[in-house]
Amino acid sequence: MILNYNGLQDRAAWEAAGVKLPKHDWKAMCAETKQNPVWVHFGAGNIFRIFIAGLQQRLLDAGEAKAGIVAVETFDNEVVERIYRPHDSMTLAVSLLADGGIDKSVVASIAEGIVASEPEGYAELKAIFAKPSLQMLSFTITEKGYALRDMKGELTAVAAADIETGPAAPRHAMGVVAALLLERFKAGGTPIAVVSMDNCSHNGEKLRAGVTEIARAWQAKGFVPAEYIAWLEDEEKVSFPWSMIDKITPRPAEAVEKQLTALGIEDMAPIVTARHTYIAPFVNAEAPQYLVIEDRFPNGRPPLEKAGVYMTDRDTVNMTERMKVTTCLNPLHTALAVYGCLLGYEKICDEMKDEQLVKLIQRIGYVEGLPVVTDPGILSPKAFIDEVVTQRLPNPFMPDTPQRIACDTSQKVPIRFGETIKSYLADPGRDPATLEAIPLALAGWLRYLLGVDDEGKEMPVSPDPMAPALQEALTGIALGEPDTVGEKLNPILENANLFGVSLAEAGLSDKVTGLFKELIAGPGAVRATLKKYLD
Repeated sequence: MILNYNGLQDRAAWEAAGVKLPKHDWKAMCAETKQNPVWVHFGAGNIFRIFIAGLQQRLLDAGEAKAGIVAVETFDNEVVERIYRPHDSMTLAVSLLADGGIDKSVVASIAEGIVASEPEGYAELKAIFAKPSLQMLSFTITEKGYALRDMKGELTAVAAADIETGPAAPRHAMGVVAALLLERFKAGGTPIAVVSMDNCSHNGEKLRAGVTEIARAWQAKGFVPAEYIAWLEDEEKVSFPWSMIDKITPRPAEAVEKQLTALGIEDMAPIVTARHTYIAPFVNAEAPQYLVIEDRFPNGRPPLEKAGVYMTDRDTVNMTERMKVTTCLNPLHTALAVYGCLLGYEKICDEMKDEQLVKLIQRIGYVEGLPVVTDPGILSPKAFIDEVVTQRLPNPFMPDTPQRIACDTSQKVPIRFGETIKSYLADPGRDPATLEAIPLALAGWLRYLLGVDDEGKEMPVSPDPMAPALQEALTGIALGEPDTVGEKLNPILENANLFGVSLAEAGLSDKVTGLFKELIAGPGAVRATLKKYLD
Protein backbone atom coordinates (compact mmCIF):
# COMPACT_ATOMS: atom_id res chain seq x y z
CA MET A 1 0.00 0.00 0.00
CA ILE A 2 1.58 3.23 -1.21
CA LEU A 3 0.08 6.64 -0.44
CA ASN A 4 -0.68 8.10 -3.87
CA TYR A 5 -3.44 7.96 -6.45
CA ASN A 6 -2.33 4.67 -7.99
CA GLY A 7 -1.75 3.10 -4.58
CA LEU A 8 -5.30 3.91 -3.46
CA GLN A 9 -6.82 1.88 -6.28
CA ASP A 10 -6.59 -1.24 -4.10
CA ARG A 11 -9.31 0.12 -1.83
CA ALA A 12 -9.95 -3.22 -0.16
CA ALA A 13 -6.44 -3.41 1.25
CA TRP A 14 -6.63 0.10 2.73
CA GLU A 15 -10.06 -0.48 4.19
CA ALA A 16 -8.89 -3.79 5.68
CA ALA A 17 -6.18 -1.79 7.45
CA GLY A 18 -8.85 0.47 8.94
CA VAL A 19 -8.08 3.49 6.76
CA LYS A 20 -10.99 5.64 5.58
CA LEU A 21 -10.59 6.62 1.91
CA PRO A 22 -11.79 9.70 0.00
CA LYS A 23 -15.27 9.46 -1.50
CA HIS A 24 -14.71 12.10 -4.18
CA ASP A 25 -13.11 11.73 -7.60
CA TRP A 26 -9.53 12.88 -7.07
CA LYS A 27 -8.73 13.41 -10.75
CA ALA A 28 -11.91 15.42 -11.29
CA MET A 29 -11.04 17.54 -8.21
CA CYS A 30 -7.55 18.26 -9.58
CA ALA A 31 -8.94 19.19 -13.01
CA GLU A 32 -11.57 21.51 -11.51
CA THR A 33 -8.97 23.17 -9.28
CA LYS A 34 -6.74 23.78 -12.30
CA GLN A 35 -9.59 25.28 -14.29
CA ASN A 36 -11.45 27.16 -11.55
CA PRO A 37 -9.27 27.53 -8.44
CA VAL A 38 -11.18 28.55 -5.32
CA TRP A 39 -8.71 28.28 -2.44
CA VAL A 40 -4.94 28.82 -2.14
CA HIS A 41 -3.18 28.14 1.16
CA PHE A 42 0.26 29.37 2.27
CA GLY A 43 2.10 27.10 4.72
CA ALA A 44 2.10 23.44 3.65
CA GLY A 45 2.89 22.00 7.09
CA ASN A 46 1.24 19.52 9.40
CA ILE A 47 -1.71 21.43 10.86
CA PHE A 48 -2.77 22.47 7.36
CA ARG A 49 -2.56 18.95 6.01
CA ILE A 50 -4.62 17.29 8.77
CA PHE A 51 -7.02 20.08 9.77
CA ILE A 52 -7.52 22.72 7.07
CA ALA A 53 -7.25 20.29 4.16
CA GLY A 54 -9.42 17.92 6.16
CA LEU A 55 -12.21 20.50 6.16
CA GLN A 56 -12.21 20.70 2.37
CA GLN A 57 -12.08 16.92 2.22
CA ARG A 58 -15.38 16.78 4.10
CA LEU A 59 -16.95 19.22 1.66
CA LEU A 60 -15.65 17.32 -1.37
CA ASP A 61 -16.86 13.99 -0.02
CA ALA A 62 -20.30 15.46 0.72
CA GLY A 63 -20.60 17.00 -2.75
CA GLU A 64 -20.50 20.52 -1.28
CA ALA A 65 -17.34 21.44 -3.21
CA LYS A 66 -15.75 20.53 -6.53
CA ALA A 67 -12.33 22.19 -6.32
CA GLY A 68 -9.58 21.38 -3.84
CA ILE A 69 -6.84 23.52 -2.31
CA VAL A 70 -3.58 24.67 -3.86
CA ALA A 71 -0.87 24.53 -1.16
CA VAL A 72 2.05 26.98 -1.34
CA GLU A 73 5.34 26.74 0.54
CA THR A 74 7.48 29.86 0.97
CA PHE A 75 9.81 28.70 3.73
CA ASP A 76 10.89 25.08 3.22
CA ASN A 77 11.00 23.73 -0.34
CA GLU A 78 11.75 20.18 0.84
CA VAL A 79 8.22 19.86 2.23
CA VAL A 80 6.80 19.94 -1.29
CA GLU A 81 9.69 18.12 -2.97
CA ARG A 82 9.95 15.20 -0.53
CA ILE A 83 6.46 14.86 0.96
CA TYR A 84 3.88 16.35 -1.41
CA ARG A 85 5.08 15.31 -4.84
CA PRO A 86 5.86 11.62 -4.15
CA HIS A 87 2.40 11.19 -2.60
CA ASP A 88 0.24 13.20 -5.02
CA SER A 89 -0.17 15.80 -2.25
CA MET A 90 -2.13 13.27 -0.15
CA THR A 91 -1.83 12.89 3.61
CA LEU A 92 -2.48 9.96 5.91
CA ALA A 93 -4.27 11.66 8.80
CA VAL A 94 -3.91 9.91 12.17
CA SER A 95 -6.00 11.05 15.14
CA LEU A 96 -4.54 9.98 18.49
CA LEU A 97 -7.33 9.12 20.91
CA ALA A 98 -7.02 9.30 24.69
CA ASP A 99 -7.86 5.58 24.99
CA GLY A 100 -4.85 4.65 22.87
CA GLY A 101 -6.78 4.04 19.68
CA ILE A 102 -6.09 5.79 16.39
CA ASP A 103 -8.39 6.90 13.62
CA LYS A 104 -6.84 6.77 10.15
CA SER A 105 -8.00 8.45 6.94
CA VAL A 106 -6.50 9.66 3.67
CA VAL A 107 -6.88 13.39 3.04
CA ALA A 108 -6.85 13.98 -0.73
CA SER A 109 -8.22 17.50 -1.02
CA ILE A 110 -4.91 19.19 -1.92
CA ALA A 111 -4.75 19.44 -5.70
CA GLU A 112 -1.12 20.51 -5.82
CA GLY A 113 1.85 21.66 -3.76
CA ILE A 114 3.73 24.67 -5.17
CA VAL A 115 7.14 26.06 -4.18
CA ALA A 116 6.77 29.82 -4.50
CA SER A 117 10.50 30.38 -5.04
CA GLU A 118 10.59 28.13 -8.12
CA PRO A 119 10.08 30.19 -11.32
CA GLU A 120 7.51 27.78 -12.74
CA GLY A 121 5.66 27.65 -9.41
CA TYR A 122 5.57 31.42 -9.09
CA ALA A 123 4.33 31.75 -12.68
CA GLU A 124 1.55 29.30 -11.91
CA LEU A 125 0.57 31.27 -8.81
CA LYS A 126 0.37 34.49 -10.82
CA ALA A 127 -2.00 32.76 -13.26
CA ILE A 128 -4.14 31.43 -10.39
CA PHE A 129 -4.44 34.86 -8.78
CA ALA A 130 -5.63 36.33 -12.06
CA LYS A 131 -8.65 33.99 -12.10
CA PRO A 132 -11.97 35.43 -10.85
CA SER A 133 -12.95 32.04 -9.39
CA LEU A 134 -10.37 32.38 -6.59
CA GLN A 135 -12.26 33.18 -3.39
CA MET A 136 -9.77 32.87 -0.58
CA LEU A 137 -6.11 32.80 0.36
CA SER A 138 -5.35 31.32 3.78
CA PHE A 139 -2.25 30.92 5.95
CA THR A 140 -0.62 28.69 8.54
CA ILE A 141 2.93 30.10 8.41
CA THR A 142 3.39 30.64 12.20
CA GLU A 143 3.59 34.01 13.93
CA LYS A 144 7.12 34.71 12.72
CA GLY A 145 5.97 34.39 9.11
CA TYR A 146 4.21 37.77 9.33
CA ALA A 147 7.05 39.66 10.99
CA LEU A 148 8.85 42.25 8.88
CA ARG A 149 10.86 43.62 11.81
CA ASP A 150 13.23 42.29 14.48
CA MET A 151 13.11 42.85 18.23
CA LYS A 152 14.69 46.29 17.73
CA GLY A 153 11.89 47.30 15.39
CA GLU A 154 14.19 47.28 12.35
CA LEU A 155 13.31 45.65 9.03
CA THR A 156 14.72 42.16 8.61
CA ALA A 157 17.18 41.66 5.77
CA VAL A 158 14.66 39.69 3.68
CA ALA A 159 11.89 42.27 4.13
CA ALA A 160 14.26 45.14 3.35
CA ALA A 161 15.46 43.39 0.20
CA ASP A 162 11.87 42.83 -0.98
CA ILE A 163 11.10 46.52 -0.52
CA GLU A 164 14.21 47.57 -2.42
CA THR A 165 13.79 45.20 -5.35
CA GLY A 166 10.01 45.49 -5.77
CA PRO A 167 7.34 42.94 -6.71
CA ALA A 168 9.22 41.09 -9.47
CA ALA A 169 10.72 38.32 -7.31
CA PRO A 170 9.93 38.75 -3.59
CA ARG A 171 11.10 36.21 -1.00
CA HIS A 172 9.33 37.17 2.24
CA ALA A 173 5.84 35.63 2.49
CA MET A 174 4.30 39.09 2.93
CA GLY A 175 6.11 40.29 -0.19
CA VAL A 176 4.96 37.28 -2.19
CA VAL A 177 1.35 37.89 -1.14
CA ALA A 178 1.54 41.61 -1.97
CA ALA A 179 2.96 40.77 -5.41
CA LEU A 180 0.32 38.12 -6.14
CA LEU A 181 -2.47 40.48 -5.10
CA LEU A 182 -0.95 43.01 -7.49
CA GLU A 183 -1.41 40.44 -10.26
CA ARG A 184 -5.05 40.08 -9.26
CA PHE A 185 -5.50 43.85 -9.28
CA LYS A 186 -3.98 44.09 -12.76
CA ALA A 187 -6.28 41.28 -13.97
CA GLY A 188 -9.42 43.23 -13.06
CA GLY A 189 -9.36 43.28 -9.26
CA THR A 190 -11.95 40.57 -8.49
CA PRO A 191 -12.45 40.62 -4.69
CA ILE A 192 -10.74 38.05 -2.46
CA ALA A 193 -10.54 37.11 1.23
CA VAL A 194 -7.04 36.84 2.74
CA VAL A 195 -7.42 34.71 5.85
CA SER A 196 -4.81 34.04 8.52
CA MET A 197 -5.47 30.75 10.29
CA ASP A 198 -2.38 31.04 12.44
CA ASN A 199 -2.33 30.61 16.16
CA CYS A 200 -1.81 34.24 17.18
CA SER A 201 -3.79 37.18 18.47
CA HIS A 202 -5.51 39.44 15.92
CA ASN A 203 -4.01 37.33 13.15
CA GLY A 204 -5.95 39.06 10.37
CA GLU A 205 -4.67 42.42 11.55
CA LYS A 206 -1.07 41.19 11.57
CA LEU A 207 -1.45 39.76 8.07
CA ARG A 208 -3.02 42.95 6.73
CA ALA A 209 -0.31 45.10 8.34
CA GLY A 210 2.50 43.02 6.83
CA VAL A 211 1.08 42.96 3.31
CA THR A 212 0.13 46.65 3.25
CA GLU A 213 3.47 47.81 4.68
CA ILE A 214 5.31 46.11 1.82
CA ALA A 215 2.81 47.45 -0.73
CA ARG A 216 3.00 51.03 0.55
CA ALA A 217 6.79 50.91 0.48
CA TRP A 218 6.61 49.75 -3.14
CA GLN A 219 4.32 52.65 -3.97
CA ALA A 220 6.76 55.09 -2.36
CA LYS A 221 9.50 53.71 -4.62
CA GLY A 222 7.32 53.87 -7.72
CA PHE A 223 6.88 50.11 -8.19
CA VAL A 224 3.08 50.09 -7.86
CA PRO A 225 0.34 52.68 -8.53
CA ALA A 226 -1.75 54.40 -5.88
CA GLU A 227 -4.82 52.70 -7.32
CA TYR A 228 -3.42 49.32 -6.26
CA ILE A 229 -3.00 50.54 -2.67
CA ALA A 230 -6.58 51.87 -2.66
CA TRP A 231 -7.87 48.50 -3.89
CA LEU A 232 -5.74 46.56 -1.39
CA GLU A 233 -6.95 48.68 1.53
CA ASP A 234 -10.64 48.49 0.55
CA GLU A 235 -12.00 45.60 2.60
CA GLU A 236 -14.93 45.29 0.19
CA LYS A 237 -12.29 44.24 -2.33
CA VAL A 238 -9.62 42.57 -0.19
CA SER A 239 -10.80 41.43 3.22
CA PHE A 240 -8.56 40.17 6.01
CA PRO A 241 -10.88 38.12 8.26
CA TRP A 242 -9.71 37.22 11.75
CA SER A 243 -9.77 33.64 12.98
CA MET A 244 -9.06 31.38 15.94
CA ILE A 245 -7.59 27.93 15.38
CA ASP A 246 -6.89 25.17 17.86
CA LYS A 247 -5.56 21.67 17.30
CA ILE A 248 -2.40 20.28 18.89
CA THR A 249 -0.34 18.76 16.09
CA PRO A 250 2.97 17.28 17.27
CA ARG A 251 5.87 16.18 15.14
CA PRO A 252 5.38 12.78 13.47
CA ALA A 253 5.94 10.03 16.02
CA GLU A 254 8.07 6.95 15.46
CA ALA A 255 5.49 4.81 17.25
CA VAL A 256 2.81 5.89 14.77
CA GLU A 257 5.14 5.18 11.84
CA LYS A 258 5.70 1.64 13.18
CA GLN A 259 1.95 1.04 13.54
CA LEU A 260 1.30 2.15 9.96
CA THR A 261 4.19 0.10 8.60
CA ALA A 262 2.92 -2.97 10.46
CA LEU A 263 -0.37 -2.55 8.62
CA GLY A 264 1.48 -2.81 5.30
CA ILE A 265 1.53 0.91 4.44
CA GLU A 266 4.85 1.72 2.77
CA ASP A 267 7.22 4.72 2.84
CA MET A 268 5.88 6.30 6.03
CA ALA A 269 9.27 7.34 7.46
CA PRO A 270 9.45 10.92 8.80
CA ILE A 271 12.11 13.31 7.56
CA VAL A 272 13.84 16.33 9.05
CA THR A 273 14.56 18.92 6.39
CA ALA A 274 17.61 21.13 6.19
CA ARG A 275 15.44 23.90 7.65
CA HIS A 276 14.54 21.71 10.66
CA THR A 277 10.97 20.91 9.60
CA TYR A 278 9.77 17.60 11.06
CA ILE A 279 7.34 16.07 8.58
CA ALA A 280 6.19 12.71 7.23
CA PRO A 281 3.68 11.33 4.72
CA PHE A 282 1.38 10.99 7.75
CA VAL A 283 0.32 13.61 10.28
CA ASN A 284 -0.50 12.63 13.87
CA ALA A 285 -2.63 14.94 16.00
CA GLU A 286 -5.19 15.02 18.77
CA ALA A 287 -8.83 14.61 17.79
CA PRO A 288 -10.27 17.87 19.28
CA GLN A 289 -10.14 20.81 16.88
CA TYR A 290 -11.68 24.27 16.70
CA LEU A 291 -11.75 26.88 13.95
CA VAL A 292 -13.67 30.15 14.26
CA ILE A 293 -13.60 32.56 11.29
CA GLU A 294 -14.93 36.06 10.75
CA ASP A 295 -17.45 35.70 7.94
CA ARG A 296 -16.23 38.38 5.50
CA PHE A 297 -15.64 36.87 2.07
CA PRO A 298 -16.32 39.45 -0.67
CA ASN A 299 -16.08 36.89 -3.50
CA GLY A 300 -17.99 34.09 -1.76
CA ARG A 301 -16.51 31.07 0.04
CA PRO A 302 -16.78 27.31 0.50
CA PRO A 303 -19.59 26.31 2.94
CA LEU A 304 -17.12 25.81 5.78
CA GLU A 305 -19.83 25.76 8.43
CA LYS A 306 -20.90 22.39 6.97
CA ALA A 307 -17.42 21.08 7.85
CA GLY A 308 -17.64 22.18 11.50
CA VAL A 309 -16.19 25.70 11.30
CA TYR A 310 -17.78 28.45 13.41
CA MET A 311 -18.54 31.32 10.98
CA THR A 312 -19.26 34.47 12.96
CA ASP A 313 -18.43 38.17 13.43
CA ARG A 314 -15.09 39.77 14.31
CA ASP A 315 -15.94 40.48 17.95
CA THR A 316 -16.80 36.84 18.57
CA VAL A 317 -13.64 35.66 16.81
CA ASN A 318 -11.58 38.12 18.83
CA MET A 319 -13.07 36.98 22.12
CA THR A 320 -12.69 33.30 21.23
CA GLU A 321 -9.11 33.78 20.06
CA ARG A 322 -8.25 35.85 23.11
CA MET A 323 -9.79 33.20 25.32
CA LYS A 324 -7.58 30.49 23.84
CA VAL A 325 -4.34 32.26 22.93
CA THR A 326 -3.95 34.45 25.99
CA THR A 327 -5.49 32.26 28.68
CA CYS A 328 -6.95 28.82 28.08
CA LEU A 329 -4.25 26.92 26.16
CA ASN A 330 -1.27 28.74 24.67
CA PRO A 331 0.25 30.29 27.80
CA LEU A 332 -0.13 26.96 29.59
CA HIS A 333 1.68 25.24 26.73
CA THR A 334 4.54 27.75 26.74
CA ALA A 335 5.02 27.51 30.51
CA LEU A 336 5.11 23.71 30.27
CA ALA A 337 7.56 23.94 27.37
CA VAL A 338 10.29 25.98 29.04
CA TYR A 339 10.05 24.26 32.40
CA GLY A 340 9.72 20.85 30.78
CA CYS A 341 13.00 21.38 28.96
CA LEU A 342 14.72 22.59 32.12
CA LEU A 343 13.49 19.60 34.11
CA GLY A 344 14.39 17.01 31.48
CA TYR A 345 10.92 16.06 30.28
CA GLU A 346 10.49 14.73 26.76
CA LYS A 347 6.69 14.59 26.61
CA ILE A 348 4.04 17.15 27.53
CA CYS A 349 1.79 14.38 28.85
CA ASP A 350 4.47 13.34 31.36
CA GLU A 351 4.69 16.92 32.64
CA MET A 352 1.00 16.65 33.51
CA LYS A 353 1.99 14.14 36.21
CA ASP A 354 4.26 16.76 37.83
CA GLU A 355 2.46 18.35 40.79
CA GLN A 356 4.22 21.72 40.62
CA LEU A 357 3.88 22.10 36.85
CA VAL A 358 0.17 21.31 36.97
CA LYS A 359 -0.26 23.89 39.74
CA LEU A 360 1.69 26.42 37.66
CA ILE A 361 -0.53 26.13 34.61
CA GLN A 362 -3.71 25.97 36.69
CA ARG A 363 -2.73 29.24 38.33
CA ILE A 364 -1.85 30.86 34.99
CA GLY A 365 -5.15 29.78 33.47
CA TYR A 366 -7.80 29.72 36.17
CA VAL A 367 -6.46 32.28 38.68
CA GLU A 368 -4.59 34.90 36.64
CA GLY A 369 -6.00 34.59 33.13
CA LEU A 370 -9.65 33.66 33.45
CA PRO A 371 -10.72 36.84 35.32
CA VAL A 372 -9.78 39.02 32.32
CA VAL A 373 -11.22 36.81 29.57
CA THR A 374 -14.53 37.80 27.99
CA ASP A 375 -16.82 34.84 27.39
CA PRO A 376 -17.26 34.65 23.59
CA GLY A 377 -20.61 32.92 23.93
CA ILE A 378 -19.92 30.10 21.47
CA LEU A 379 -17.40 28.35 23.74
CA SER A 380 -17.06 28.44 27.54
CA PRO A 381 -13.60 29.61 28.71
CA LYS A 382 -13.69 27.53 31.89
CA ALA A 383 -14.91 24.43 30.07
CA PHE A 384 -12.14 24.99 27.51
CA ILE A 385 -9.45 25.07 30.24
CA ASP A 386 -11.05 22.06 31.91
CA GLU A 387 -10.74 20.06 28.66
CA VAL A 388 -7.14 21.22 28.14
CA VAL A 389 -5.98 20.43 31.68
CA THR A 390 -7.89 17.20 32.28
CA GLN A 391 -8.03 15.62 28.81
CA ARG A 392 -5.91 17.16 26.09
CA LEU A 393 -2.52 17.84 27.69
CA PRO A 394 -2.49 14.61 29.77
CA ASN A 395 -3.34 12.42 26.73
CA PRO A 396 -0.63 9.72 27.10
CA PHE A 397 -0.80 8.84 23.42
CA MET A 398 0.03 12.36 22.19
CA PRO A 399 3.80 12.40 21.51
CA ASP A 400 4.09 16.17 21.85
CA THR A 401 7.33 17.49 23.30
CA PRO A 402 8.26 20.59 25.29
CA GLN A 403 11.14 21.05 22.87
CA ARG A 404 8.69 21.53 19.96
CA ILE A 405 6.47 23.92 21.87
CA ALA A 406 9.54 25.92 22.97
CA CYS A 407 10.31 26.85 19.34
CA ASP A 408 9.92 30.56 18.57
CA THR A 409 8.93 31.43 22.15
CA SER A 410 10.03 35.05 21.65
CA GLN A 411 7.31 35.39 19.02
CA LYS A 412 4.68 34.02 21.39
CA VAL A 413 5.45 35.77 24.69
CA PRO A 414 3.83 39.15 23.90
CA ILE A 415 0.52 37.47 23.08
CA ARG A 416 0.47 34.54 25.48
CA PHE A 417 1.47 36.57 28.53
CA GLY A 418 1.70 40.22 27.50
CA GLU A 419 -2.01 40.50 26.68
CA THR A 420 -3.01 39.39 30.17
CA ILE A 421 -0.56 41.85 31.72
CA LYS A 422 -2.01 44.64 29.55
CA SER A 423 -5.52 43.65 30.66
CA TYR A 424 -4.48 44.05 34.28
CA LEU A 425 -2.96 47.45 33.48
CA ALA A 426 -6.15 48.58 31.75
CA ASP A 427 -8.43 47.56 34.63
CA PRO A 428 -8.39 50.05 37.54
CA GLY A 429 -9.45 47.25 39.85
CA ARG A 430 -6.45 45.07 39.05
CA ASP A 431 -2.74 45.38 39.68
CA PRO A 432 -0.17 43.47 37.56
CA ALA A 433 2.05 43.33 40.64
CA THR A 434 -0.35 40.73 42.09
CA LEU A 435 0.56 38.28 39.31
CA GLU A 436 2.74 35.39 40.48
CA ALA A 437 2.57 32.52 37.97
CA ILE A 438 3.00 34.60 34.80
CA PRO A 439 6.22 36.24 36.12
CA LEU A 440 7.40 32.75 37.08
CA ALA A 441 6.78 31.59 33.51
CA LEU A 442 8.66 34.58 32.07
CA ALA A 443 11.59 34.11 34.45
CA GLY A 444 11.59 30.42 33.49
CA TRP A 445 11.87 31.33 29.82
CA LEU A 446 14.89 33.56 30.45
CA ARG A 447 16.44 30.81 32.58
CA TYR A 448 15.81 28.37 29.71
CA LEU A 449 17.70 30.65 27.32
CA LEU A 450 20.91 30.02 29.29
CA GLY A 451 20.95 26.56 27.68
CA VAL A 452 21.66 24.77 30.96
CA ASP A 453 19.14 22.40 32.57
CA ASP A 454 18.28 22.13 36.26
CA GLU A 455 21.06 19.58 36.80
CA GLY A 456 23.60 22.06 35.45
CA LYS A 457 24.07 20.16 32.18
CA GLU A 458 24.20 21.75 28.75
CA MET A 459 20.77 21.76 27.12
CA PRO A 460 19.84 22.55 23.50
CA VAL A 461 17.65 25.61 22.99
CA SER A 462 14.91 25.22 20.38
CA PRO A 463 15.05 27.38 17.23
CA ASP A 464 13.93 30.96 17.81
CA PRO A 465 14.73 34.02 15.68
CA MET A 466 15.44 36.12 18.78
CA ALA A 467 17.46 33.52 20.69
CA PRO A 468 20.93 34.63 19.50
CA ALA A 469 20.36 38.27 20.48
CA LEU A 470 18.79 37.37 23.81
CA GLN A 471 21.50 34.87 24.67
CA GLU A 472 24.14 37.47 23.85
CA ALA A 473 22.42 39.87 26.26
CA LEU A 474 22.57 37.16 28.95
CA THR A 475 26.30 36.53 28.42
CA GLY A 476 28.20 36.45 31.69
CA ILE A 477 25.33 35.15 33.80
CA ALA A 478 26.46 31.94 35.49
CA LEU A 479 24.53 29.13 37.16
CA GLY A 480 25.19 29.22 40.88
CA GLU A 481 26.18 32.90 40.81
CA PRO A 482 23.05 35.10 41.06
CA ASP A 483 25.22 38.20 41.50
CA THR A 484 26.34 37.86 37.87
CA VAL A 485 22.85 38.97 36.81
CA GLY A 486 23.54 42.58 37.73
CA GLU A 487 21.48 44.82 35.44
CA LYS A 488 21.72 42.51 32.42
CA LEU A 489 18.00 41.74 32.41
CA ASN A 490 16.89 45.39 32.45
CA PRO A 491 17.07 46.06 28.68
CA ILE A 492 15.24 42.80 28.00
CA LEU A 493 12.48 43.38 30.53
CA GLU A 494 11.95 46.96 29.33
CA ASN A 495 11.51 45.82 25.71
CA ALA A 496 7.82 46.27 24.87
CA ASN A 497 8.35 44.59 21.48
CA LEU A 498 9.39 41.43 23.28
CA PHE A 499 6.72 41.26 25.98
CA GLY A 500 3.93 43.34 24.46
CA VAL A 501 4.47 45.80 27.30
CA SER A 502 7.48 47.08 29.24
CA LEU A 503 7.65 44.90 32.33
CA ALA A 504 9.32 47.79 34.13
CA GLU A 505 6.31 50.04 33.45
CA ALA A 506 4.01 47.18 34.48
CA GLY A 507 5.83 46.94 37.81
CA LEU A 508 6.99 43.39 37.15
CA SER A 509 10.66 43.69 36.20
CA ASP A 510 11.96 43.44 39.78
CA LYS A 511 9.75 40.40 40.42
CA VAL A 512 10.91 38.62 37.26
CA THR A 513 14.55 39.47 38.03
CA GLY A 514 14.22 38.13 41.57
CA LEU A 515 12.64 34.91 40.36
CA PHE A 516 15.33 34.52 37.71
CA LYS A 517 18.04 34.85 40.38
CA GLU A 518 16.35 32.13 42.42
CA LEU A 519 16.13 29.88 39.34
CA ILE A 520 19.90 30.17 38.73
CA ALA A 521 20.96 29.72 42.37
CA GLY A 522 22.53 26.37 41.45
CA PRO A 523 21.66 22.82 40.34
CA GLY A 524 18.16 21.95 41.54
CA ALA A 525 17.17 25.60 41.90
CA VAL A 526 14.45 25.37 39.26
CA ARG A 527 12.65 22.62 41.14
CA ALA A 528 13.22 24.36 44.47
CA THR A 529 11.76 27.62 43.15
CA LEU A 530 8.68 25.89 41.77
CA LYS A 531 8.12 24.18 45.11
CA LYS A 532 8.61 27.43 47.01
CA TYR A 533 5.96 29.33 45.09
CA LEU A 534 3.49 26.58 44.16
CA ASP A 535 3.36 24.15 47.11
